[in-house]
Amino acid sequence: MPLLTVRELTVRYGGATAVRGIDLDVAEGTVTGILGANGAGKTSTLMGIMRAVPRVTGAMTMAGGDLSGAHTRDVVEAGVSLCPQNRRLFASMTIEENLLLGAQRKSRAVVRSRLDEAYERTPWLATRRREAAGRLSGGQQQLVAIARALMSAPRLLMLDEPSSGLSPVAVIEVRELLERICASGLTVLLVEQNTHLVQALCSSVYVLSEGRIVGHDTVENLVANDLLSDAYLG
Repeated sequence: MPLLTVRELTVRYGGATAVRGIDLDVAEGTVTGILGANGAGKTSTLMGIMRAVPRVTGAMTMAGGDLSGAHTRDVVEAGVSLCPQNRRLFASMTIEENLLLGAQRKSRAVVRSRLDEAYERTPWLATRRREAAGRLSGGQQQLVAIARALMSAPRLLMLDEPSSGLSPVAVIEVRELLERICASGLTVLLVEQNTHLVQALCSSVYVLSEGRIVGHDTVENLVANDLLSDAYLG
């Protein structure tokens, strides 16, 4: 049984439909990618799964539990965490204060444990934990955003274009962190435009176009498919 199952997911904004009845399965312990051009519906898919947009329909289960009519907080409690596009840190707050926002509704002992894990995973966070997040580089902010998303101890981590707008050096740092996270066995759903990152991390990929799934296969088979490879992998 997949960890996450989505059926007929539809996301609308006013009169516009961004996601058109798509089906997704994410197996536990795997890294699943979502590829597509700008405006394909990738971010809207993640927001729909989080129930973070007002007009969402479709069925969804997480670890067998029905979340079809759930509120965002119920999705989080079920073990789903989202690292959003463009990081969305609070610039005037410290690194540690931003991290703590990812562990709301957790006990003090759990919060301490999650902080220790974050600092062990990325040691410079500990030495600069009192520094305002707005003073960090884009790559450093992305590492903080990923660490914040892990503070809730999720079973499923969703990442929305974590390499977007970063320098080549910062992309390497983000990739190395994600490789360590994936190697730990955490289930990941990755939206990316950086096809090298997708090929390096993902076992299978969904391809979105105009809100619909137009392809789903292993990375190896996707590369071998000339039509999809030329369109989405370059």
